[in-house]
Amino acid sequence: MSLLRIRIFGDPVLRAEAREVDAFDEKLRTLADDMLETMREAPGVGLAANQVGVLKRLFTYELAEDDHGAIVNPVLLDASDEQLDDEEGCLSFPGLFYPLERPERVEVRYQDLDGEEHVRQLEAFDARVWLHEMDHLAGVLFLDHLARHDAREARKLMRAYREEQGMDVPGQGRLANQLLGGFGGPR
Repeated sequence: MSLLRIRIFGDPVLRAEAREVDAFDEKLRTLADDMLETMREAPGVGLAANQVGVLKRLFTYELAEDDHGAIVNPVLLDASDEQLDDEEGCLSFPGLFYPLERPERVEVRYQDLDGEEHVRQLEAFDARVWLHEMDHLAGVLFLDHLARHDAREARKLMRAYREEQGMDVPGQGRLANQLLGGFGGPR
């Protein structure tokens, strides 16, 4: 297993929609193992494949010692009208946490690494984690769900973070500004 590089807000791969997985092979298992190791090292509770630059409908999660793994081709079947407001963060937005409403309960159909289909009901924090990762697979970031003032602050903080980390290459300012200016969502 090896650690993968987690992509940071401003990287265009985070806005790309992941493609359905149709090959349930050793390469997929290796990717899932590497993602799980990367997620734990970060540390985080979920990691979508596009966060490591791979456009496959795959994410890893760890909700408890006995509740972790890889989810392939997830589909939201149902979501409760009841919402829970809680702080949410993202490994692609290091150190940032904002209040965000998500459905209290969801039902999701998915495949495991062998291609077997499953259906799972999730509540509260567990539902939040899966919805967050499923958003990533659609190119949607938690920033897109934030209140306008929080989204503006997050973009500003991420511009400063990228500059501090030397992530923006001189001469590419226009592209970086477009990416960091956001795509969709409240402003």
